[in-house]
Amino acid sequence: MNIPNFLSLTRIILVPVFVIFLIQDEYYNALIVFVIAGLTDVLDGAMARLLNAQTILGAYLDPIADKLLLSTSFVTFAILGIIPSWLTVIVISRDFIILLGIAILSLMSVPFEIKPAVISKATTALQLGTIFFALLHKSITHGLSNNWILALFWLTALFTVASGLVYINRGIKIINITNTKEIGK
Repeated sequence: MNIPNFLSLTRIILVPVFVIFLIQDEYYNALIVFVIAGLTDVLDGAMARLLNAQTILGAYLDPIADKLLLSTSFVTFAILGIIPSWLTVIVISRDFIILLGIAILSLMSVPFEIKPAVISKATTALQLGTIFFALLHKSITHGLSNNWILALFWLTALFTVASGLVYINRGIKIINITNTKEIGK
């Protein structure tokens, strides 16, 4: 196991610690754990590139750690009433639709390459920012206005839906290209 993979694994291990702090209303401690988890995300990718330590395990472990942290955060925050449930449904639905699309393409034996769309990177940043600022708001209630947080929720929802539509469009194009090639044989 190399250092980048260890950092991804650390992020996975931090998820239950994060949730325990949330359940116990220890928002400041949860914020610290979330920031540490975020730093492991930044460091694992940077170190993998700098040390030329990219591995197949890391290619799976890093996105699993990211999705586990984000999905768990959104679900727990919705249950605790920190963020609106509708936002969690949008975030989780998008990820489910993407995974369903990958499964369908795999079942159809359609070759495809998973490359994140630019909007997807912005979506991830907004989702992380939403969790961070909602948690900061809970930790230091006098620091941020509710209107600002609400605007962030809506912006995150907008980008999440747009990102999902981009991936749906990509999947449809891949299937159409494959079907056209099959018909031409």
